[in-house]
Amino acid sequence: MEQIQHNFVTVRGLKFHIAELGTGSNVVVFLHGFPEIWYSWRHQMVAVANAGFRAISPDYRGYGLSDTPPEPEKTTFADLVADLVAILDHLGVNKVFLVAKDFGARPAYIFALFHPERVSGVITLGVPYVPPEPPKYQESLPEGFYISRWREPGRAEADFGRFDAKTVVRTIYILFSRSEIPIAEENQEIMDLADASTPLPPWFSEEDLATYGALYEKSGFNTALKVPYRSFEEDFGVTDPIVKVPALLIMGCKDYVFKFPGMEQYIKSGKAKEFVPDLDIIYLPEGTHFVQEQSPEVVNELILDFLNTHI
Repeated sequence: MEQIQHNFVTVRGLKFHIAELGTGSNVVVFLHGFPEIWYSWRHQMVAVANAGFRAISPDYRGYGLSDTPPEPEKTTFADLVADLVAILDHLGVNKVFLVAKDFGARPAYIFALFHPERVSGVITLGVPYVPPEPPKYQESLPEGFYISRWREPGRAEADFGRFDAKTVVRTIYILFSRSEIPIAEENQEIMDLADASTPLPPWFSEEDLATYGALYEKSGFNTALKVPYRSFEEDFGVTDPIVKVPALLIMGCKDYVFKFPGMEQYIKSGKAKEFVPDLDIIYLPEGTHFVQEQSPEVVNELILDFLNTHI
């Protein structure tokens, strides 16, 4: 891990933190989810670099060590895509593999839709490609559904504000590691669904937590609440929603996202492949929402198989 290099590039008026490893001509860009940052890809960066690839893992604007925009509440998914284009241009990288986790699937696939000539392939973990339109999950879930709560202006800010950043990350990691969708009762907040006595997942150490906690202490949660949770209605102007690059979905069968209304059917029925014709799907029976940290050797092998097939 100590061999990972940390650099900063200034594009689009902000300074972005980029973790890098490897010098190969084939580049793999890792896009994180929430409550994550570049560090969630630590195992995969080492694996692909050792296999001869160049690994790049940026922190999004307002996340980790990257600058927070002057008005985080105005951040959009389109910003994340434009930031990625600008970072790659700055680095002189013309074509990449994209590996994305959680909501990172959306900027990865939007990038692939608008810049297919720059994408060798897309791998997503835990979230399939869904045509860019507002999700309807909350319509059939209780009011306490965590996304519904976090979309409400001020509610998550007040909930998170009762604790330090490390405790917030700890609680969310515990909740997202379970196989049930986080849903609070009417008289509860999301942070009340786990307490200090709840153990961390066995694959997530106190040292890992301290790293995440320090980075979110620096960045705060304002940008993270805007993108993804308060930006799902964003219109990208997509006229052709069909993805024309090779893709792989790695899905943990114990990932709570699998229980979103209609999600399992969408993936297993073949509907997902209608939008991504060159899609392979691999299921990990014991996989949770954080498969890349839970089972790094397995995930690394799957990623490398895909990369080597599509070089």
